[in-house]
Amino acid sequence: MYRSLKKVAKQILPKQLLEKNEFFLRRLISVKYKGNNLQCNICNFNLDRFIELDDKDLLCPRCGSRSRTRRLYKLLNEKKILNGTVLHFSPPRALSEQLKKLDTINYYSSDFENEFIADYNYDITAIACESDFFDAIICYHVLEHIEDDTKAMSELFRVLKPNGICLIQTPFKEGDIYEDYSITTKSARKIAFGQDDHVRVYSVEGLRNRLEAKGFKVDIASFDSNTKDIFGLQPETVMLVKK
Repeated sequence: MYRSLKKVAKQILPKQLLEKNEFFLRRLISVKYKGNNLQCNICNFNLDRFIELDDKDLLCPRCGSRSRTRRLYKLLNEKKILNGTVLHFSPPRALSEQLKKLDTINYYSSDFENEFIADYNYDITAIACESDFFDAIICYHVLEHIEDDTKAMSELFRVLKPNGICLIQTPFKEGDIYEDYSITTKSARKIAFGQDDHVRVYSVEGLRNRLEAKGFKVDIASFDSNTKDIFGLQPETVMLVKK
């Protein structure tokens, strides 16, 4: 039902109108999912089930958050990161709306490709900010899109304050990083890297090594499934890197 309604909405409604009324439309859809067994920690909606996507991820019907976004919000609160000046690349709307409400942070949302609603459009390989500016940076599912990823890492290091923290996540594979710059077509990139706008697949150790080479101190947080979890979280790995 959810996929069908979403497909129809995209076909008949202009993008701007959809964005304006997204949360209202989600409220209508989410009525069917209301319950008491589970909860979205971003919008605080109580539900009996999440929407299972084709990739097996779990989507909140009320705010549209994926499991990784709910995990991120949980981490931000548990690690007490939501203070000072925060830069957020490619921000999911549900989380971005929550962070904008906080009076504990000065929030900079950025999207370079106009795929997300954001206030800035920083090029991650040449961030238009002074050095040592941000207390925290959120860089989720961005680096796998960037051809010159080491330059992007250098920029993240430059604009992060001393003792600041950057949360990084990408898709991961076992073994070494896989990248091949001769692969340029969307169809070939989808086959090679799993998505047509990706340019590599990182390994955990490979990404750690590249970040450390740029001066970061890297802490790896790995999360398994938890049968007692009520937030619909999934197994994943997150890099918490400090300057």
